[in-house]
Amino acid sequence: MRILLTGKNGQVGFELQRALAPLGELIAVDRSECDLESETSLREAIRRAEPDVIVNPAAYTAVDRAEGEAERAHAVNAHAPGIIGAEAARRRALVVHYSTDYVFDGTATGRYAEDAMTGPQGVYGQSKLAGEKALSVSGARYLVFRTSWVFGAHGANFAKTMLRLAAERDELKVVADQVGAPTSAALIADVTAHAIRQAVRDGDGAADDIYHLAAGGETNWHAYACYVIEAARRAGRPVRVAADAILPISTEDYPTPARRPANSRLDTAKLQQTFGLTLPHWQSGLDHVLQQIIRS
Repeated sequence: MRILLTGKNGQVGFELQRALAPLGELIAVDRSECDLESETSLREAIRRAEPDVIVNPAAYTAVDRAEGEAERAHAVNAHAPGIIGAEAARRRALVVHYSTDYVFDGTATGRYAEDAMTGPQGVYGQSKLAGEKALSVSGARYLVFRTSWVFGAHGANFAKTMLRLAAERDELKVVADQVGAPTSAALIADVTAHAIRQAVRDGDGAADDIYHLAAGGETNWHAYACYVIEAARRAGRPVRVAADAILPISTEDYPTPARRPANSRLDTAKLQQTFGLTLPHWQSGLDHVLQQIIRS
């Protein structure tokens, strides 16, 4: 099996290199080798690799900047998946693509199932939803994994930002009215590898569908920050901010160009049942990553 992996230097792409390597010949590329903003670059990279599977974690993820760069966001997140799908369909290749909780408006009271009504509030979510649709009508076999609150030992993320700020400031204010499940890039990569094995083994049974992929449990950004900073404190890492100086605030108190979903909770029952998996609690993955970050 030949696997083409885009975005190899991103949080998820970095972990996918590890998880996908045992499955076959892995061809991992970065933007210089495969620019998703360029149709020519993208098509040439796929035709050069001649893959049986295309795994596409590459994305435009600057949520706030997307509000002023809609054309770029749609080129990468909306148009590129359709091109990938069209090229894959020519080869009967499987496409694995990643989407986001931002396709929902975040107003639901419970967890979002895959068939829940979408309603993205900003350019980023709109572009990712358009990408899902472009891939689904491309004629390719595909798996789409919607995930949320991604973190990892590699790359920039919320946990690393909190550790840096905790060492620099006497007080932190963190939003407490947005709820979700921090999900490790390693978990996403491992589930992806498992799903590819099953999809290849079983044919089209699990393909051509969307699955929600997020860690178990739930939290809010403020509680998440407190957990990260307390772990650093226990490990002896320099922490300037006191525990009682990490203050919860509302979304209204921290305005951003793009609106965030208040509810990012994803129902993962379909994924777990289809692929025979049990997804661990978010604290399990975070503890492992924090050990790597704090020791580095």
